[in-house]
Amino acid sequence: MHTVVTLLLALALAVVLLKLWNHRRSVRRLRNSLLNRKPFLREDLPGAGGPDWDDLCDRSNELIEEANRLQQLRSGQLAQLEATLGSLQEAVLIVDATNSIMLANRALQGMFPRAVNILGQRLELVLHSVQFLNYVDAVRQNRATPQHEIEFVEGNQVTWVELTGATIPPLNFAKGPWVLFVLHDITKQKKLELVRKEFVANVSHELRTPLSVIKGYIETLVDGHEEIPIEDRTRFLKTIQRHTDRLNSLLEDLLTLSRLESINPGLKRESVVFADLIQGVVEDYRGRSPASAHVISLTTDPAVGSLTIDPLKVTQVLGNLLDNALKYTPKGSHLDVRVQLVDGEVEVRVRDDGPGIPAEDLPHLFERFYRVDKGRSRDKGGTGLGLSIVKHIVQLHGGRVWVESTLGKGCSFCFTLPLRG
Repeated sequence: MHTVVTLLLALALAVVLLKLWNHRRSVRRLRNSLLNRKPFLREDLPGAGGPDWDDLCDRSNELIEEANRLQQLRSGQLAQLEATLGSLQEAVLIVDATNSIMLANRALQGMFPRAVNILGQRLELVLHSVQFLNYVDAVRQNRATPQHEIEFVEGNQVTWVELTGATIPPLNFAKGPWVLFVLHDITKQKKLELVRKEFVANVSHELRTPLSVIKGYIETLVDGHEEIPIEDRTRFLKTIQRHTDRLNSLLEDLLTLSRLESINPGLKRESVVFADLIQGVVEDYRGRSPASAHVISLTTDPAVGSLTIDPLKVTQVLGNLLDNALKYTPKGSHLDVRVQLVDGEVEVRVRDDGPGIPAEDLPHLFERFYRVDKGRSRDKGGTGLGLSIVKHIVQLHGGRVWVESTLGKGCSFCFTLPLRG
């Protein structure tokens, strides 16, 4: 009898343990289904686990189905957002609460060439800017200023960006809001602003020097004109006249440069026998007194015929180059003007055998107000705008301009013009 009771108890315990094991396995499977958002497929029959278990399974499947529906909806929203933002010219960037990049459109890759295949990467590993990371935190804390400007530096490349940021709900059920940024590249505007500031500063400096001299001499003449000897008065007046001429030259060059940079630069093209035009300019300079101590030679390729150009402006180009050569080469120097066909273009080369130009100055020679020797240039009456005017006129004709020089061995100023304007 005792043995039968023991067997019955053991059998009952085995049944209970088997049910408990099945229950725990079912609970684990239900938990995995919820975590993976996959429908829970029951292995037991409805009612086997009781009404509470049946109700839990049904409600779990409903939750899984709703979660999948919302996830599909969010995925569609993100895909639609990517398609919409991808065609925008403005760069768009979205990061989640952990600063992982969730979306970046093509414009962002155009702004930052290294930002390729960056989805899922950490923001600080892609855009190296402490200022930007601080702005991200400020947006999250609702204390960011709108249209914030940040400078990004990657090696020798500097990019200025105007930023606007806002928080948005996450599209992947994650905790914490996402942050959306719109980035506007203002690098060109910053460079133009810098050029404008430098231009205003240079013009102010160039005007101040002759005006100060003129003002000083005039005050001297006004205060003591009766006591000043006639020869000193004459010298003062000639100085005033010289600096007035310099002011007039500077203003004329500024007006010329302004017209050339305007929407309508006023080119008056006509068909011109180019060799005759160049010869006329060279002959004119040979007859001037500054050229009397120099030797000017001209070589023209017979294959160069007529060009459709603005003859007055091209004359100004060659005139400015000859003026520079005459000013900055010693007496007895030789100037060689050569016109030839090179690679389907007409190339004009003005070469001198003067002192040459240092290599570090060559890239800047066609910038406004740039001078190799500032004091010496002013003494010779240069405004610092002549070569800039040359560059603009040549480029308006569709040509190129450059300079070649070896220090101590002279230099060559060259420009090209297309055969057909």
